[in-house]
Amino acid sequence: MFKYDIKLIRNFSIIAHIDHGKSTIADRLLQLTGTIADRDMQEQVLDNMDLERERGITIKAHPVTMTYKADDGQIYQINFIDTPGHVDFSYEVSRSLSACEGALLVVDAVQGVQAQSLANVHLAIERNLEILPVINKIDLPSADVESVKQQIEDVIGLDTSTTILCSAKMGIGIKEILESILIYIPAPKPPTDDILRALIFDSHYDTYRGVMVYIRVISGSVTKKSMVNMMFSGKAFEVLEVGIFTPASVPVEELRPGEVGYVIANIKNTSDVKIGDTLTSTRNPSLEPLPGFRVITPVVYAGIYPVDSSDFEMLRDALYKLQLNDSALHVEQESSMALGFGFRCGFLGLLHLEIVFERLQRHFNLDIITTAPSVIYKFTLTNGKELEIDNVAHYPDPAQIECVQEPWVKCHIMAPSEYLGAIMSLGMDKRGSLIKTETMDKRLLLTYRLPLNEIITDFNDKLKSVTRGYGSFDYEFDCYEQNDIIKLEIRVNEEPIDAFSCLVHRSKAEGRGRAICKKLVEVIPMQQFKVPVQAAIGGKVIARETIRAITKNVTAKCYGGDITRKRKLWEKQKEGKKRMKEIGKVTIPQSAFMEVLKAGD
Repeated sequence: MFKYDIKLIRNFSIIAHIDHGKSTIADRLLQLTGTIADRDMQEQVLDNMDLERERGITIKAHPVTMTYKADDGQIYQINFIDTPGHVDFSYEVSRSLSACEGALLVVDAVQGVQAQSLANVHLAIERNLEILPVINKIDLPSADVESVKQQIEDVIGLDTSTTILCSAKMGIGIKEILESILIYIPAPKPPTDDILRALIFDSHYDTYRGVMVYIRVISGSVTKKSMVNMMFSGKAFEVLEVGIFTPASVPVEELRPGEVGYVIANIKNTSDVKIGDTLTSTRNPSLEPLPGFRVITPVVYAGIYPVDSSDFEMLRDALYKLQLNDSALHVEQESSMALGFGFRCGFLGLLHLEIVFERLQRHFNLDIITTAPSVIYKFTLTNGKELEIDNVAHYPDPAQIECVQEPWVKCHIMAPSEYLGAIMSLGMDKRGSLIKTETMDKRLLLTYRLPLNEIITDFNDKLKSVTRGYGSFDYEFDCYEQNDIIKLEIRVNEEPIDAFSCLVHRSKAEGRGRAICKKLVEVIPMQQFKVPVQAAIGGKVIARETIRAITKNVTAKCYGGDITRKRKLWEKQKEGKKRMKEIGKVTIPQSAFMEVLKAGD
């Protein structure tokens, strides 16, 4: 049994690129410390969501407390906070790292340093964490340990003299990792006072007990029945239970400085709990919150609509249930002329959108459609008013627009050097500018500035295809910059269709307009009259396709005789088509919306 002593506590996290073996190392650590019995062991034991298992990625951070008897006979408490590796969840990573004193940097012995491991290492270095390099998968025949060590030194600037070599799959080097954590990762700093300050680094909603708040105690202690305050929202709650994760939740008497665990306090809404906020005591509150807190703001917006309008209420309930476990999901109701009632949702990135979309389909059995994702543009009007717009339906009168700003990101791309030309042409196609190029042992690290709108749709797919799967990228927000952003309006039979209209850069408008018109001609069924499909900017049509009319041979019954009789029938048919075109309406089937939205660019 662990006897509380702050010097015997170690808090650490694991940083790694996707598929470098982070979850497998976590499994082996849990096994070696006896936290999980061998009979309960399964792969990716901390990734308990079916989507996490299928995609092989971590979506939610999972803390776990292990006790370990070292070779010197001392019993240590080791708190491991599992973090997501994907760029979309980097704020969760940064808050999880703030709860630690050290981090393991796991690098694949074959692939070497990748873009996302680089981004997360910089987050850890900013927080002055002790970083231990671990080279995994050394059992593979193509492993090149010395080259990977050199990359870690050159690219990240870490000393590799303490590097641990391991193979999580084969169970090699796991004991060495544990011993190194005890030696090199420092114990938490002893608090200077006994005022309760705890960092909230995550939360999740439990159907029976309300919101479970994940905390790391910095100073003071939290016990059952004590009254606590959330510093950002100012709301007070009575603590019903405190506990630790092993990895199942286990109640304890109290959580003391340096410890990691959870608090249940009859909190009904996840909106009352903000990641990065400070939990303090109501009786003797802290005057200053812990540093580094910011409210999570969505980066990408998309509309989510039910295919069958009668499923609207089920979709609303499903989104609110998802929101309980995902504080970063932003939901507001909206309606569209073409798609009916639905919701405008804000996400941290494209992966976040995909996961929410899949969970809605899978867990709630909903048949839904999502509109093309868009970013937030800042409009300055001639009267000085500023607007933030993510939906083309709210586009202001062009005559009143002074200027438009769009978000730009800094993007780090890593790939083998032979793909430099392909990456540069992709960067140019996406309106990017190359800032710098670094070479490291047959591989390149390219730093680009790109508009966010260009990378949220298909940048990752295109990068993977031009580099044959070897390229990886990571991005961070840079700034808003003035640009020539216009509204591309799609008209079917002279009527604007808001579901297909979008905000684009002027240089991309024509290509985008042509692509959408071509797709619409394929998916809209033929009518009794010719239907023009147009892409327009303001009053100027920049692309046009025509859906042919269904034709009937009205002269089939005329054989022989005078030509004037045939002409009369053709004129009559022409008049009828003309009148039909004037009063006729084109009904666009639901499948057409799906096809065009699936096609994206």
